[in-house]
Amino acid sequence: MADRLAGSQITEFFRDGFEHTAWRLETRRAYGVASEDDDFQAWLRGEPHRPDPDRPWLRVMRDLEAAGRRVERVRILDDPPTDYQRWILEDVADSIEAGEDIRYLPRAEAWRLPHAPHEDFWLFDSKLIGVFAFEGNRSLGMALTNDLQQVLAACQIRDAAWHYARPVAELSTLAT
Repeated sequence: MADRLAGSQITEFFRDGFEHTAWRLETRRAYGVASEDDDFQAWLRGEPHRPDPDRPWLRVMRDLEAAGRRVERVRILDDPPTDYQRWILEDVADSIEAGEDIRYLPRAEAWRLPHAPHEDFWLFDSKLIGVFAFEGNRSLGMALTNDLQQVLAACQIRDAAWHYARPVAELSTLAT
């Protein structure tokens, strides 16, 4: 299995691509997401964050939560956070309200994770992994695989990261 999904295909995959759980590791200091560019640039200019509860991703997250499916993620966070990380810390409430459980792991503590994780991935139902490829900060999409070694490594990373990560409420002082 080597399909690569990009952009809105990833959002659509979440509707039927897994049964119970989706878990994400975010390792990068910044993401160049075209649909976020204007909002991020406005925030850099000092304009306040404008929540958009009708974003397609958030609508899917609400549907998944209503269906009893879990979506969790751990974001590796620099100290001090990068501008992008500070911005998504302000934006995280929308995702949490939509049903995601998002936690943070300081980069200095990421050494605790097995297999020295340095790539972003989604883990679906502990049996399918979507590994992201990037060009600079822009995602080229995620390649899906059910390769047993990759899935097992992802499960070990998930278990360790989730254990050490903290909810955003415990990191409020880092966002300033």
